[in-house]
Amino acid sequence: MSKRDELRQVEADLERLRAEVAALRDQVGEIGATDAVERSQMINMADEQQGLITELEARREALLGSLGGE
Repeated sequence: MSKRDELRQVEADLERLRAEVAALRDQVGEIGATDAVERSQMINMADEQQGLITELEARREALLGSLGGE
């Protein structure tokens, strides 16, 4: 996989994960989980996905930097 292909994949993953995190947080905020345990699990899932987003953003920046030097 070329760096450009990897960059496209990372950007697609970022878009998907951001949408998933937003949906999870909306669900907790709007309809809400019915009990504290379920709500906590949903928040933890969103936080874990946010961590993945941070890692992917760093990878995207590294790819952009390496492509800029080509």
